[in-house]
Amino acid sequence: MILSEYGELNQTKLLSYSGLNIAKHKEILDDMERKGLIERKEEAWGKKTIIKYKVSHKGHEFCKLILEPYEEMFPRTEGDE
Repeated sequence: MILSEYGELNQTKLLSYSGLNIAKHKEILDDMERKGLIERKEEAWGKKTIIKYKVSHKGHEFCKLILEPYEEMFPRTEGDE
């Protein structure tokens, strides 16, 4: 849902906004990519490589059909985020 809000985020920002830790939760991103929910793109930035993610068409559909109705039924409160 965070990616659908922002469009595209680098790996660091995505994990930070999600409250996840790269060492513990990178496999979640890998799994979502394998399932076609997100797309990964690598960009050269000087000597570094920046990894960016965006929601795929399948991911948008999943959000629309599953996550948005769930959020409406069970809204988060301020303390949940």
